[in-house]
Amino acid sequence: QVQLVESGGGLVQAGGSLRLSCAASGRTFSSYAMGWFRQAPGKEREFVAAISRRGINTYYADSVKGRFTISRDNAKNTVSLQMNSLKPEDTAVYYCAAALKPVITTGYDYWGQGTQVTVSS
Repeated sequence: QVQLVESGGGLVQAGGSLRLSCAASGRTFSSYAMGWFRQAPGKEREFVAAISRRGINTYYADSVKGRFTISRDNAKNTVSLQMNSLKPEDTAVYYCAAALKPVITTGYDYWGQGTQVTVSS
């Protein structure tokens, strides 16, 4: 298995930027496709972005395309989410997730505890 710990969340004004990071334990990080999800209070968890095992392919929800960028560094066992041009509707708890199969929005086996992102108007 793998343990995931998110960091980098905080409070930012609309139009600003944040960079989230996810640190993974274990020696097999490169075996996992990685994803970012988010959940606002009272709402369902939603897919944000995903990246394949070697970082060759990336996928984004329509709501964040052109604004967010997912990346990974397998040598450091980390995956990041660069968030630019933030909007109030981006406010949510952001979760890092890992999947053994190169899926996009489903099939994630392990989850971090989440980090809060708040975007003010």
